Amino acid sequence: MIKLSVIIVNYNVKFFLEQALQSVRKASRNLSVEIFVVDNHSVDGSVQLVKEKFGAANPTSGGSEEIILIENKDNTGFAKANNQAIRLAKGEYVLLLNPDTVVEEDTFEKCVAFMDAHEDAGALGVKMLDGSGNFLPESKRGFPTPTVAFFKAFGFTKLFPKSKTFARYYLGHLSRDENHEVEVLAGAFMLLRKKVLDEIGLLDETFFMYGEDIDLSYRVIKAGHKNYYLADTRIIHYKGESTKKGSLNYVRMFYMAMIIFARKHFSQGSAHGLILMLQVAIYFRAALSLIKRFLDKIAAPSFDAVGLYAAMLFFKNLWETKVKATEGVSYPPQYIFIIVPVYIAVWLLSIFFSGGYDRNSKPGKIIRGLVIGTLIIAAVYGFLDDSLRFSRGMILLGFVFGVFFLTSWRFIRHYFRFGHFGWGEEFQRKIVITGSYVEGKRVYQLLNNARINFQHLGFVLPDSESYPNELREEERLGHLNQLTDLVELYRPDEIIFCSKDISSQQIISHMVDIGGRVDYKIVPEESMSVIGSGSKDTNGELYTIDINMQIDLPNNRRNKRLLDILVCIFLFITLPLNLFLVKNFTGLLNNLFTVFIGKKTWVGYASEQSGALPKIKNGILNPADLLSKKTSIDATNRLNLLYARNYSVARDFEIIFKSLRNIGRKTEN
Repeated sequence: MIKLSVIIVNYNVKFFLEQALQSVRKASRNLSVEIFVVDNHSVDGSVQLVKEKFGAANPTSGGSEEIILIENKDNTGFAKANNQAIRLAKGEYVLLLNPDTVVEEDTFEKCVAFMDAHEDAGALGVKMLDGSGNFLPESKRGFPTPTVAFFKAFGFTKLFPKSKTFARYYLGHLSRDENHEVEVLAGAFMLLRKKVLDEIGLLDETFFMYGEDIDLSYRVIKAGHKNYYLADTRIIHYKGESTKKGSLNYVRMFYMAMIIFARKHFSQGSAHGLILMLQVAIYFRAALSLIKRFLDKIAAPSFDAVGLYAAMLFFKNLWETKVKATEGVSYPPQYIFIIVPVYIAVWLLSIFFSGGYDRNSKPGKIIRGLVIGTLIIAAVYGFLDDSLRFSRGMILLGFVFGVFFLTSWRFIRHYFRFGHFGWGEEFQRKIVITGSYVEGKRVYQLLNNARINFQHLGFVLPDSESYPNELREEERLGHLNQLTDLVELYRPDEIIFCSKDISSQQIISHMVDIGGRVDYKIVPEESMSVIGSGSKDTNGELYTIDINMQIDLPNNRRNKRLLDILVCIFLFITLPLNLFLVKNFTGLLNNLFTVFIGKKTWVGYASEQSGALPKIKNGILNPADLLSKKTSIDATNRLNLLYARNYSVARDFEIIFKSLRNIGRKTEN
C-alpha cells in the first residue's frame, strides 16, 4: 500500500525542480512513496531533465519509473495541475510540494507519524525557512477575516509581529518552535489526508495562483478536521520563482485571491466590506510599490542634479563677484533657470547612456558620461545665438566639479555600506565549498565554467574525510563540525554545500546556527547548477553554465531602447520613401507611435514569451523573420533562447534592416 503521494507542480524552474526531487528521493527511502511531477508547459527543459535524470513515465503507461510525469500543453495554474495528480494518487496521504523547496531526510517520516498519531488531523504544515535559514511566517497563518486582512494589508502585522490582535494573519503570538493547531497552511508544503480530500473536494480551480491553500485549509476545518503546524521538521523554501514577491503583479494576484476567498466563504455583508477594503489595499500597495521603485531610480540622478546645480550657482556668483566685478558683467536670469538645467540634463543623460547609473557601475562610466556630455555641450555651444552664449569656463568648472562630486559621494556611500573604497569594482565573492574533496573540486570547476567572479577560500570536508596530500595547505580550512568557527575566522561571503555529501538536515542546521552573516547555496548531486537565495523577499538564484542572458543586462536593455528611438526618428524622417518600401504604411505609422512611447519594441521574441526568458516588450519583428520557412514550436523556442542569450544591438539592427518591408506589420498588444 502506498503511504504518501508527493505532487510537485512545475513551471520553468528546472534547476530548482532538480534539487527538490533530489531531496524528495532521499526523504522517501523508508516509506512507500509515489512522486508526481505536473509540468505546466515549461520551455526550459524541465520535462527532459525529469525523464533523463529521474526516470519518468506517463500516468497511462503503467510503467515502474520513479516519477509519474504529467505534461500539460499550457499553463493550467496551480490548482488545476495539482488536481490532475490528486485524481491519480493512491497514497493514504497527499503532499502538495513546491519545486523551489528542499526537505530534510526525515521530514516525510515525521509528518506521516504525526498524522498517524492524530486522527483528528486533516492537514499538516511544517516549519519553513528561507534561503538564509530565516523562519518564514507563512508557515502558520490565520484566516483572512475582514479585521485580520485589514491589519495585514495596511502594515500593522509587520509593525506588531508578536501581537495576537495585529499579527493574527501569521499567528505571531504562537511560538515557531512548538507544534500548534492552526487555521491556514502554506501550499508550498501541505500534507493532506486523502480521505479528507475525498470528503471536502479538490482544490478550487477558480484560484489560478495564491489563495488555494487558504480555501483548502478553511474547508478542512469546516468539515470538522484540524490543521496542524509541525515544528519538529524543517524545509527550505526559496520562494518567488513564479512571481516576484513585492512586484505589482504579486500584489494584484495575492489580493485578488483573497477577494475570491471572501466572496466564496463570507456572508454578503462581511464579504462586501472586505472586498472593498482589499480593493483599496491593492491600489494602496501598488502605489507604494510604484513610488518606491520611482524613488530608487531617481535617487542618485536627483542627488547628482542638486549637487551640480548648487555648484554652478556658486561658480556663477564667484565669477560675477571676483572675476568680472570690475567689468560690471552679470549673468541674466535665463542662465541659471534655463541654460544650467539644460547643461545638467545633458550631463545626466550622457551618464545614463554610459551606464553610470547601472548597479555597481564603475567610476569610469561616470567620468565617460561627463566627458561626452561636456563635448556635446561644447559642440552645440558654437551654434547658439550670442545671447545664449555664456563663459566656456563655467562649463569646464561644472565638468571638473562633476567628476569630483559624483565620484566622491559614491565612494563615501560605498565605504559606509561595505567598509572599503572598492566602489565600481566587480564584487568578488569569498566562497567556501563544503563537501567531499572530489565533489568540491567538481563544484569549483563549475564556478569557473559559469564565469563567476569569486575568491575560493578553501574546502570544508565532512567530519569523516581526511584531506588528500595533493591539496594545498591554505585550502584545508577544516571539517563540517567546525563550520561556525570557520565562518568567524575567514569571514566568507558565501558557503556552498554539496548535497551529495552533506545531508539536508545538516545543511539546514548550519544555516540556522550561522544565520544571515553569509549567503548559502546548494549543489544537487550530479547537477550543473548551484542554487540559493539571499532572503525571503528575493527570488531564488543560481550559478549555472546553461544560463547567460545578455538581453537582461542593464546596458543592453538601455541600448535596445535607444535603438528603438533612433529607428523611429530615422523612419519618420524617411516617411516619403517608406511609402514605397513598406508593405503596410498605415501599420508603420501605428508602430512608429507605439514603439516611440515604449509600448512595443522593434524586435521581440518570435512567439509568446515564456517564463524562462527575460521579459521584453512585444516586438514588431522577431528573429524568425530572417528565416525563409515557418518554424516549429521547438525551433521557435530555440530561436528565442539564442536571441536572449546572445543579444546585441547589431543583431536587432540586422533583423530590422533585412525585414524592413514587414516593419508595418500589425501585432497584438
